[in-house]
Amino acid sequence: MSQHLKQSWPYPELVAHRGGGTLAPENTLAGFREGIRYGYRAAECDVKLSADNVCFLLHDDIVDRTSNGQGEAKLKTMAELSMLDAGGWKGAAFAGEALPTLANVAAYCRAQDMLLNIEIKPCPGRFEETGRLVAQEAARLWAGAAVPPLLSSFEIDALRAAQAAEPALPRAFLCEDIPANWREILRELDCVALHCDHHALTAELARDIKQAGYQLLCYTVNDTADAERLLAWGVDSLCTDRLDLLPARR
Repeated sequence: MSQHLKQSWPYPELVAHRGGGTLAPENTLAGFREGIRYGYRAAECDVKLSADNVCFLLHDDIVDRTSNGQGEAKLKTMAELSMLDAGGWKGAAFAGEALPTLANVAAYCRAQDMLLNIEIKPCPGRFEETGRLVAQEAARLWAGAAVPPLLSSFEIDALRAAQAAEPALPRAFLCEDIPANWREILRELDCVALHCDHHALTAELARDIKQAGYQLLCYTVNDTADAERLLAWGVDSLCTDRLDLLPARR
């Protein structure tokens, strides 16, 4: 699977960050609906584990910023998490929006033919089990899909656990600054791509990564000039918050 994907990148040039960028509450089904409304065919989201090991969407380790709850996500069961309002902070139109499970998102994305990049986002102390359980759940939910979800993470231990659990699922190493040993990391984890902060990328690094046979995704690109420059360097996909500014492409 991964060797094939290195040759054929199925993801479009523009990917909706956290479902719907800044146009809707992040990591909610409302966000994914916004992505579809703007014509996006792919989205990125953050997935971690509840206290009872349900895969669900949330970026932060605590629920305070993006819900009406308080405290550490890893201490709450999915039943407790599902009672939180994850949309009201963004506006009255989104009040009552739930923290979705990965199963909720899989059903929606598969029905809409929307491709997904799952960022494995472990809570502290849960790197390996999050990588393993998210990979296993993704493999189950996308069984038989023409294009499986792409797993990415900043945490090498989480990616390594995902690789061991479901080696057929494609993986990407996610980094802010590109480390000098990026080749070794990508080779060890049998990744298809490197995902990096667009500020860290140079034309020379982009060329080297592409020549090494890997795909390249940059985050979070919210400016038209930046988008055009990065695509000209050979970047394959851009993750953006500004679905309203960067029109969906092929």
